[in-house]
Amino acid sequence: MASLTEQEFAQFQRFIFDAAGISLASSKQALVSGRLAARLSACRVASYSEYLRLLRSGRAPAELQRAVDLLTTNETFFFREPEHFALLKRRVVARAHGPGAFRVWSAAASSGEEAYSAAMVLEDCLPGEPWEVVGTDVSVRVLERARAGIYPLARLSHLPKGYLRRFCLKGVGERAGTLLITQRLREKVSFHHGNLNGQLPKLGLFDLVFLRNVLIYFNFETQAGVVERVLASLKPGGLLLIGHSENLPEAIPGVKPLAPSVFEKTA
Repeated sequence: MASLTEQEFAQFQRFIFDAAGISLASSKQALVSGRLAARLSACRVASYSEYLRLLRSGRAPAELQRAVDLLTTNETFFFREPEHFALLKRRVVARAHGPGAFRVWSAAASSGEEAYSAAMVLEDCLPGEPWEVVGTDVSVRVLERARAGIYPLARLSHLPKGYLRRFCLKGVGERAGTLLITQRLREKVSFHHGNLNGQLPKLGLFDLVFLRNVLIYFNFETQAGVVERVLASLKPGGLLLIGHSENLPEAIPGVKPLAPSVFEKTA
């Protein structure tokens, strides 16, 4: 099997930065080698350099998306950082019976746990009222898993038992060890392909946006562009939530901090 040289790794660092704005640390060389090794055989190329030339040639758009999927880190679980969902609940309750649907965007949705967690809160707090949750991600592979709504039971440690009973079905037979999000909830959550480092799909305006645990993968310049694009889809007075280990780039206009990792759009 071909080995990934330092020069080739540097080229893949550039590739994923150009494709998704992600800055791969030098410590990720083994990860890149491991995740792409099988693709060399599948594409019948002899080296990582040849595989990269294939990706850049424009002749294999499906393979290019597959490479982006493989080099994108997707780690999430239900009700991650639960204080954010408590905040969502308070905001929804305060806004109850307001005009229009309450809309939430999971801007780095991964396999969908964040989006479905928000949907459970909205369905619980707004019975019979309109609401919508939209999820986007750069990885087509994880979006397929999100739309399916099937998860291992190991992902349930933070999911409230009341929500588990109301919104999840336990798998049996060949599906043992998994859960399925109920069809009623899945039908009210939509997932779309979207690159935060490029032109986003037209999704409308949102009352609250989750942009959590994704800024850490971008450099400062890319972070600023991502935040500005996301804020353009947030209503005045709407909330932007980021990860607790993250900070917004300095000099972002039209936003004020309300609490650690919580910001309000002011303009």
